[in-house]
Amino acid sequence: RFWKGVGVVLLLVGASLVVGAVGGSRDPLAPLGFLRSTASPGEHIAFERVKTVAELDARLAAADRPVMLDFYADWCVSCKEMEKYTFSDARVAAQMRRMTLLQVDVTANTDEDKALLKRFNLFGPPGIIFFDRQGQERQGLRVVGYQPADRFIKVLNTALGG
Repeated sequence: RFWKGVGVVLLLVGASLVVGAVGGSRDPLAPLGFLRSTASPGEHIAFERVKTVAELDARLAAADRPVMLDFYADWCVSCKEMEKYTFSDARVAAQMRRMTLLQVDVTANTDEDKALLKRFNLFGPPGIIFFDRQGQERQGLRVVGYQPADRFIKVLNTALGG
């Protein structure tokens, strides 16, 4: 009975993932989230997408405030957690609005994506790199992996403070 119960639970979880994928859900943490209303409880922070090293260099050269570069992929669970739990926090969102927000979507793993990852010696997402107003990387402020809002806000404050 126990193993039949486990099998039924796994079957239901698998079915919800399949239904979610067919329904267009891109969040493995909430595969049936597309069934809810479109109203979001947290804030949504908009990033400007960067596709190449040259495009990134141009944006860094034109920056007039600190820059946050986020490496993201649709298949990255930690990236989804950062969006859902960290970036949606009101305190984090308020600090992020004071920065130029750039994002590299490495979902497709193209040659350009690989070149951007290699430039910063990143294996893959999630990775967040901070730059000053002159486009120079702020050493010691990299975030690799998921960070809760309370911890991430400290990194943001340091990035904005110096």
